[in-house]
Amino acid sequence: MGDKCNATFITLGGHVEVHTYRFLYFVIMLAIYIVIICSNSTIIGLIWIHKSLHDPMYIFIAALLLNSILYSTTIYPKLLIDFLSEKQSITYPICLFQCFLYYSLNGAEFLLLSAMAYDRYVSICKPLQYPTIMRKTTVVIILAFAWLAPACQIAVPVALSAKAKLCNFILKGVFCNNSIYKLHCVSSAALSVYGVIVLINVTVIPVLFILFTYTKIFIITYKSCGEVRKKAAQTCFPHLLVLLNYSYLVTYDVIIVKLESD
Repeated sequence: MGDKCNATFITLGGHVEVHTYRFLYFVIMLAIYIVIICSNSTIIGLIWIHKSLHDPMYIFIAALLLNSILYSTTIYPKLLIDFLSEKQSITYPICLFQCFLYYSLNGAEFLLLSAMAYDRYVSICKPLQYPTIMRKTTVVIILAFAWLAPACQIAVPVALSAKAKLCNFILKGVFCNNSIYKLHCVSSAALSVYGVIVLINVTVIPVLFILFTYTKIFIITYKSCGEVRKKAAQTCFPHLLVLLNYSYLVTYDVIIVKLESD
C-alpha cells in the first residue's frame, strides 16, 4: 500500500499482544537498551582514557563493544517506538536500511571476534613476534576490513531489493531482516545463492577460523605450564561465549526466514 507521497509502508506483523502489554514490553526493552548502552560505553571510555589499555587486545574489545552499541541501536529504538504506536509499520526504504545495518554489523561482529582470536593466538603462541606482527597499522587495517567487508557485500542485495516490485506488505517479524525478500512479487534465485555466499563469507569462515585458532592455542597451552594455561583460559573462554551467543542468533535468524516460521 502506498500513500500520496508514493512511500511504501510495510506492516510489522510479528508483534504479539502488543496493545495489551505495550507498556510492559516498552519498560523491559528500554531497561535492556539502557544497560547495553551504559555498560558498553563505560568500558569503551575506560579503554579510551587509560593509555595503558591501548594495546591491540583492548582496542579489539572496545571495537566489539562499539559494534554492540551500533547493533542494538539498529533494533531497539524502532522497537520502542512501535510498542507505543497504534500501528507497527515502517517505510520500505528505512526497512531496507535497517536490514543492511543489521546484517553488516552482525558480520562485523564475527570478523572482530576473528581478529581477537588471531591477536590471542599471536600473543600466546608467538609472544616474541607479537610487537612486530600486531602493529598499530595492522590493527587499523583489520578494524577497517571488519566493518567494510560485510557492508560492501550486504549492500549488493539490499540495493537490488530497492528496485524490486512488492506484492506483499506484511513482514512476519518485529524488525527488518531477510524476510523482506518474501515481500517481492518474484523471488530471485540469484539473490538466494548470493545470500548463501555472503553468509559463508561473513559467518561460517570466521567461525571456522576462530575454532581453528583456539584449537591451536589450547593444544600449545596444554603442553605449557599452568600459568600459560590460566592466561589462555581467562582470555579465550569469554570470546567463545560471545561467539556461541552470536552463532545461535544467526542460526535462529536463518531458520526463521527459511522455514517461514511464526
